[in-house]
Amino acid sequence: MKNSILTILFISSCFFDQQVIAQLNVFAIDGTVLLNNKNKISENDASLIPAYNQLIKDAASALKYGPVSVMEKTSVPPSGDKHDYMSLAPYYWPDPTKPDGLPYIRKDGETNPEVKLYKDKEYLPKLCESIYTLSLAYYFSNDAKYADHANTLLRVWFLDTATKMNPNLNFGQAMKGHNDGRGAGLIDTRHLIKVVDAIGLLNVNGSMKSENFIGLQNWFAQFLNWMQTSKNGIDEMNAKNNHGVWYDAQRLSFALFTSQSEKAKNIINNVQKRIDTQMNSDGFFPAELARTTSLHYSLFVVEPLLLITQMGNKIKTDLLSYTSSNGNSIKKAVNAIIPFLIKEKTWNGQQIKPFDFEEGIPLLAISASKLNCTNCIQHIKQIHPNKPEQLRIFLLTQND
Repeated sequence: MKNSILTILFISSCFFDQQVIAQLNVFAIDGTVLLNNKNKISENDASLIPAYNQLIKDAASALKYGPVSVMEKTSVPPSGDKHDYMSLAPYYWPDPTKPDGLPYIRKDGETNPEVKLYKDKEYLPKLCESIYTLSLAYYFSNDAKYADHANTLLRVWFLDTATKMNPNLNFGQAMKGHNDGRGAGLIDTRHLIKVVDAIGLLNVNGSMKSENFIGLQNWFAQFLNWMQTSKNGIDEMNAKNNHGVWYDAQRLSFALFTSQSEKAKNIINNVQKRIDTQMNSDGFFPAELARTTSLHYSLFVVEPLLLITQMGNKIKTDLLSYTSSNGNSIKKAVNAIIPFLIKEKTWNGQQIKPFDFEEGIPLLAISASKLNCTNCIQHIKQIHPNKPEQLRIFLLTQND
């Protein structure tokens, strides 16, 4: 009798888990892995408890953040509407040979401190990370206080009439003396991919207020439409470097979130074209090799490809197995850069700033779980010797 009861409980648990997976609408992270790790945490699995404790510590800090909005900037965009997001191009500086400094001149890899005067650019990454952290803490702990604050941050930035951001980036990464905004500004909004997944975590089992969820879907649908019809958006679509790949990663996230599956399939096709044309035969990207921080940018272009790979699974597309007619593939790109991230090879390209090898940890963790990189976890421990088990990435990737 006891065994029968245990069998019933096991079957019921499996059914419930599948229901949770079905209702956990995340795209750039693997919902099945999240559920597996959530179950492990509930069983006090020693391999994940330190990472979970670190997440809860980070969430405690996120509870103190904001809310913030685009209305807090002191400079008014050219439209006259503070609801429009605005930022400055980070690598453009006043021309010292001109009395007014205009037009600004480019210093690749050197950030003009003036960009900090535009709070939108400062707020957006931290806002997205805070919402993401809170949503993960809510999902793993079931503590509603994390969801409550995350929902407040979402509502103020995206939904409230008095404070919401207009769904456009007309004035992103403006170059003074050149333009009021440009397509490259869309790199600022790559952090919104985390927000889309956070919404899925917050809405597990439909727990988010329906009017808020619908409002967020509407906002992202409008933003996606702007991306694909505006001059700035089309310029970014035509970018032949990491900007174009991040553009497609964002489009795919927003299309999936707003249930536009045909559009999502078209985006995957465009990514395949980028793999064909933007990558060289060695698995690197010439546009990134030309940068003054070329190792950073060589990694920065592979990151969105891995996100796209995960998102593609939602429409039953195995992009990780795709190989172009010229032999290019995402696997080739990952395998090309890993030796430099784990210091097996020395990077000979230009790198005017010291490379932070912790930047490579997410790629190594994903490679360990998706690409059978047998020594990637060991290298993470070498890169981050102080309690690597506390790295939050292990909550999001397979760790068996």
